[in-house]
Amino acid sequence: MLVDSHCHLDKLKLDEFDGDLAKVISAAKAQSVEHMLCVGITLETFPEMLRQVTGFPEVSVSCGVHPLDQDSIWQQSKLLELASDPAVVAIGETGLDYFYAAESKEKQKLAFAGHLEVANTLKKPVIIHTRDAKEDTLAIMRAGDAEQVGGVLHCFTESWEMAKAALDMGFYISISGIVTFRNASALRDVVKQVPLERLLVETDSPYLAPVPHRGRQNQPAYVRDVAEFVADLKGVSFQQLASATTDNFYRLFSQINRG
Repeated sequence: MLVDSHCHLDKLKLDEFDGDLAKVISAAKAQSVEHMLCVGITLETFPEMLRQVTGFPEVSVSCGVHPLDQDSIWQQSKLLELASDPAVVAIGETGLDYFYAAESKEKQKLAFAGHLEVANTLKKPVIIHTRDAKEDTLAIMRAGDAEQVGGVLHCFTESWEMAKAALDMGFYISISGIVTFRNASALRDVVKQVPLERLLVETDSPYLAPVPHRGRQNQPAYVRDVAEFVADLKGVSFQQLASATTDNFYRLFSQINRG
């Protein structure tokens, strides 16, 4: 069985599923996807996201403010309040993105540090988005005792040097459909080096649909395409890859009851 370790079910356009989230989940299960982690990106939208997925035991949630959503409400006390809900299994996504929003560096850094404080208070792992911000991301992780709670660098596209530094802090590396893109040779070289026992797979749906679904809305069912590609890349069977990444997911997000 597989797990989609990072998706945004509340951002899917459900018209192609007859407006029914249950059909998204059924499509995923048909591809052997047993669980999905629906990741929060703003505090304002979290309650509605939680409402939408409540009642689906195949879906867990996280709570946080995406680094590209700095114009949304950021209150550390509000994050602590919302993330204290037992339904919340992780903090984030949070982190730094200097590729798209270098002008908000200072706000991003303050919010990122605040997320790590909440993660340590609640003893929940953290989901980190990082792009073109290697030094600051690692520095804030170290200063914020990120290794105490662990977590994942999701949708990873950075260097092996950065991956190794995160691995040394006990973090996992999650790979999305980007690895299947024609121009992702550098990322593929990194994936080959990440130990199987520290690897996760994800869709980041509805974004970044993998080959052969480019141009379509991404969905959790497509994590199988990512997993098959990564298995081939690493020279292991699909079953080995699926088993390892699923075990890794439940080890990291230990609050989730494995069915």
